Amino acid sequence: MSRDDFSERVAGVAALAEPVRRDLYRYVAAQAEPVSRDQACEGLKIARHTAKFHLDKLVEEGLLVTTYKRLSDRRGPGAGRPTKLYRRSDRELSVSVPERRYDLAGQLMARAIEESARSGVPVIQALQSAAAELGRGLGDQMRSRMERGRSRQRLLDAASETLTDYGYEPSQDGNTLHLVNCPFHLLAQDHTDLVCGMNMALLAGAADQVGDDKLTVRLDPSPGRCCVVVTAA
Repeated sequence: MSRDDFSERVAGVAALAEPVRRDLYRYVAAQAEPVSRDQACEGLKIARHTAKFHLDKLVEEGLLVTTYKRLSDRRGPGAGRPTKLYRRSDRELSVSVPERRYDLAGQLMARAIEESARSGVPVIQALQSAAAELGRGLGDQMRSRMERGRSRQRLLDAASETLTDYGYEPSQDGNTLHLVNCPFHLLAQDHTDLVCGMNMALLAGAADQVGDDKLTVRLDPSPGRCCVVVTAA
């Protein structure tokens, strides 16, 4: 996750720390249909200007979205303007410190199960193939960032920037990147071989996509960090 994305998520979650705003969000989310300001202030027994202020703040943070609709059956002149209505947005927000990417692991495992059911390939093999495919996307991002320079340090910087976006928290030691954070920490604790194999396939796919053996990855489990180490040739 980039710094900007992290800040945006934190701001979105923090918006719900205000009690009235949180209650309004829950109220809107619980309704079968979009609600007006009048319905919200009546439902929570708060002033209309208070409801308006907090509802619009929730819209600013992307937690609610608005539509406009006439609530009466009247049409034509004198019918009045459509009413602004609020409903919960489809945006999902979560913040974990350190960052975890269980959503990513879930997507890869779902793809593997579907592929295994379709083709009969062993599910672990399918999982590693899905991870390698995703890793090639990471490798493309690294190559794009390397266009600003071709030195070994530029390569390490490009790899570090990309892996930071995915929550690995890389730390450079000479020509090696130690990945301080495992984005799949709890899964790796309970299913070590499965998850570390998936992680290795993902990062090996990235290294292969960078090409020319510029990056190598190896399993090197150690307490307090990811099981994979990345080295620049």
